[in-house]
Amino acid sequence: MTADGPRTTAPDVVDVVALGESMVTFLPSRPGRLADVPSFGRAIGGAESNVACVLAAAGHSTRWVSRVGADGFGDHLVEAVGAYGVDVSAVRRDPARPTGVYFRTAGDRATDAHEVAYYRAGSAASAMTARNLDLDAVRAGRILHLSGITPALSADCLELMRELTARRPGRPLVSFDVNHRPGLWRDADGSAVLLELARGADIVFVGEDEAWGLGGPDDVRAALPEPEVLVVKQGGTGATVFHGPHVTFVPALTVDVVAAVGAGDAFAAGFLSATLRGLPVRARLRHGHLMAAAALTVAGDLAEPPARHHADRLAALDDGAWGRLRLGPGWTQADEGADEEVRTP
Repeated sequence: MTADGPRTTAPDVVDVVALGESMVTFLPSRPGRLADVPSFGRAIGGAESNVACVLAAAGHSTRWVSRVGADGFGDHLVEAVGAYGVDVSAVRRDPARPTGVYFRTAGDRATDAHEVAYYRAGSAASAMTARNLDLDAVRAGRILHLSGITPALSADCLELMRELTARRPGRPLVSFDVNHRPGLWRDADGSAVLLELARGADIVFVGEDEAWGLGGPDDVRAALPEPEVLVVKQGGTGATVFHGPHVTFVPALTVDVVAAVGAGDAFAAGFLSATLRGLPVRARLRHGHLMAAAALTVAGDLAEPPARHHADRLAALDDGAWGRLRLGPGWTQADEGADEEVRTP
């Protein structure tokens, strides 16, 4: 973790750089309203750092770039993300602004059957700019992963995102997860801004439910023709990827869900991992679904991914066997040499 100031050596090139705010997350000790929960356990949460952590756990070199407060929560974030094997050397400390935190109930964040209380206004990460980050470290990746959460944090963060998504020679491959969180935009409508930023990316992930009020995947592609790769996530149905002139759909897996948090970040990590490995598009989608299934079958945002050879074997199943898979808690630790079908314990 560095203080603000110039870098004296060139940063190492890594597979993926992820830039964005992470917060200390407080998870309830029991179900119920926030007003009734007596105690909370501490974890970490952040769309971009989640992707970096999952990719690092899957064997890729990753870097997380952000700003945190000069406080204990900032220490915890950097130590926790770094423990996954993520390079955190480009994270800056802000002595004047705090690290963001939030509390949530045990409900399903994806369906709004939950409460979340954010304490991130004026956070260290909301002050990120192109001038107070190490842009050499940001751009020293084969892929730069960003999300639509960052531009909602402040005008400075929006300016930074426009800089990073500008199409310029020599930039890394830019991955952008739309991640439209209407509550973060306060009085503004972030839809137009997110569409603008998505048009500057090379790989875009967007859920049908956040895709600018458009219809199905074809309508999303018509509105967003610029990215070379467009992944439209269709919830429990599956996902469609537009890759140049080609269109590929892969159905989602049957999963016994423990908590629907972190699945979108895990999906992006699985897809990017397979992209880095040069796997075919269909395999990229299947690896996305498998990583999402790992997240869905644990309580927190981050799950231990399946071993690479285990995931490769499942991703290579024929369509019939893929459709019969049912994954439940503990599936990532299942005997990879067992039957082709991994069932719940």
